[in-house]
Amino acid sequence: MTTPVTTDRPARPARFDDPARNDAYWARIDRIVDQAPPLDDDQRARIRAAFHQPEARRAAA
Repeated sequence: MTTPVTTDRPARPARFDDPARNDAYWARIDRIVDQAPPLDDDQRARIRAAFHQPEARRAAA
């Protein structure tokens, strides 16, 4: 029996059937995200506005 791993990240989808390849993929994503500069307040506001526009919601449906 395995012990569940607890992290502060939500469960991630399996990109590959091979668990080692899947782990390597997500480790690469983590490295890229960790290197990115933080967003400032204006950037966060623009992103939020883009996702909350009615036309964008209709197009996504």
